[in-house]
Amino acid sequence: MKGFDHLHPALQYHIVNSLGWRELRPFQDLVIPKVVAGDHLIILAPTAGGKTESAFFPALSRMLTENWTGLSVLYVCPIKALLNNLDDRLSRYCNLLGRRSALWHGDVGTSARRKILRAPPDCLLTTPESLEVMLVSRSVDDQRMFGDLKMIIVDEVHAFAGDDRGWHLLSVLERVSKLAGQEIQRIGLSATVGNPEVLLTWIAGNCDGKKSVAYPPPSEAAPADVQIDYVGSLENAATVISRLHRGEKRLVFLDSRAGTEELGLMLKSYGVNAFVTHSSLSQEERHRTEKAFAQESDCVIVATSVLELGIDVGDLDRVIQIDAPLTVASFLQRMGRTGRRAGTVRNCLMLATKPERLLQAAALTELWESGFVEPIIPPPEPYHILSQQLMALALQESGIGRLDWFKWIEGVYGFSQLPRESVEELVQWMIDTEILSDDSGLLWLGVKGEQTFGRQNFMELFSVFMTPPIFRVLHGRQEIGQVDESALLVKQDGPRVLSLGGNAWKVNYIDWQRKIAFVEPTDELGRTRWPGSGLGLSYKICKTMQAILCRSDQSDRWSKRCKAEIDRLRDDFSWLHADSTSLLLESGDRWSWWTFAGAEANATLAYYLAQDLKSTVSSDGFSLKFADGVTSD
Repeated sequence: MKGFDHLHPALQYHIVNSLGWRELRPFQDLVIPKVVAGDHLIILAPTAGGKTESAFFPALSRMLTENWTGLSVLYVCPIKALLNNLDDRLSRYCNLLGRRSALWHGDVGTSARRKILRAPPDCLLTTPESLEVMLVSRSVDDQRMFGDLKMIIVDEVHAFAGDDRGWHLLSVLERVSKLAGQEIQRIGLSATVGNPEVLLTWIAGNCDGKKSVAYPPPSEAAPADVQIDYVGSLENAATVISRLHRGEKRLVFLDSRAGTEELGLMLKSYGVNAFVTHSSLSQEERHRTEKAFAQESDCVIVATSVLELGIDVGDLDRVIQIDAPLTVASFLQRMGRTGRRAGTVRNCLMLATKPERLLQAAALTELWESGFVEPIIPPPEPYHILSQQLMALALQESGIGRLDWFKWIEGVYGFSQLPRESVEELVQWMIDTEILSDDSGLLWLGVKGEQTFGRQNFMELFSVFMTPPIFRVLHGRQEIGQVDESALLVKQDGPRVLSLGGNAWKVNYIDWQRKIAFVEPTDELGRTRWPGSGLGLSYKICKTMQAILCRSDQSDRWSKRCKAEIDRLRDDFSWLHADSTSLLLESGDRWSWWTFAGAEANATLAYYLAQDLKSTVSSDGFSLKFADGVTSD
């Protein structure tokens, strides 16, 4: 019995006749019975692998079969752009069956929100942050909105689980589950990860229902075409891209917003039909760009990781990576954008601009070929998220019992692992510092809590992950995007020119109070800088880089220029040993300790050594560098 046979007859009819699908994918046939049965699931599949329909079709089927009413399905995504991209698709599926979906996030207008509140849809697409704002809003009847909830689908769940947003997401899901008064089915859609069973435990928490991981079937596709070339600079990368694969649709990944803008302008100067997209462009600008790219055939779009997630920009012919992504998991998602059409294969060309990035690309592909994928490791001891949730619950419930508040979120795996006495110490500290007040066992926001978080209806409390000051960039009334404050503070001669959306903009006026920069198009060259993410390389990648330096073999995936540069690096690091660390006197009295232990381990070592030596110690993923005067003793 195939998964299709488990679906409601009305849905079966529309899949065949309205959507024109001759059959479901084998993977979808495998997953659908588990969703229909009510399992808590992690659904693993590459980009464009059919994960969305494998969860959403059986959700619609259960709406009909079990006569679900009210808001029964929450569809949660990590970014608004992905929600916007899914909105039309999921709305169409709902409308075919006389059901309704709606979108709720920070860019949705007041009239659309009022419509949702008057008549809750069957499915709501939202983010965790918007969901929390709904929970504490006086204009939302929580019980009416969430009392009929049956299922929560979390798209790109791996993007949540590895950082604090994951604990925040689970906290909000626990709170809506309490309002529903029943266990809600939880489904996580994920790219390939190294530890899916841990991810399942993370999302399901202490739910009682059956839990399982749906793995994709073994791929029968041809081996992926992955090549590495050394080009030495971004300018040379632009030259290579402009000459290769003409007549095809190419997606170029570059893990820097400033870099995407710079490369986009270079490609345009070579006559390439180039587009640029990243998180600092306005929603309208990104939508226009991605739609225009989807409709073209001979073009390039330069993007940051925003297009690593499941945003649809049509069928692609090529993926090109400037340098290398930080993880194998990220590489798999990016390469998975290709090879969708019959007769095509997954492919990725890496163009390294620096020697260390070349070595990183070689290490990453070696790990990929070995079958390695990074595990997702949730951050330990999330006391800060716990304290934020306590304040949010005090607002949600207009005061909450000191003995009762933890029951709302005790199902969150990270919270249940915390010693109860430590949790109580945290609560007492918040009371002592007047972040909270205790009125005969009823907890409220205290004087300091009100002063710190009370502005703009407590929006800072719900914006758990604060961003640095940003300025909106306007051309007339059209918002082009946002830039960091630092981009407007740097002193320069002549007019200030920004690069945004692959175009140059001259700044005519800056409204510092309203944080708006007014611009007009210009032919002058522009450049915009944003603060970096600060993420470093992992232990696994750094150790593989060390191993490559200590060997003499070469890969068939390396170009001639790549082979020559890696041979040069091997000569430069001839003192390196594969199975030990190396202490090196580089110049004068300056020592360096080459560990290849990864950014996190080396930063920890540097911190404690600096304390012990009472001297400055800097680090990266490969080595620790000591200040002048520190000896090897």
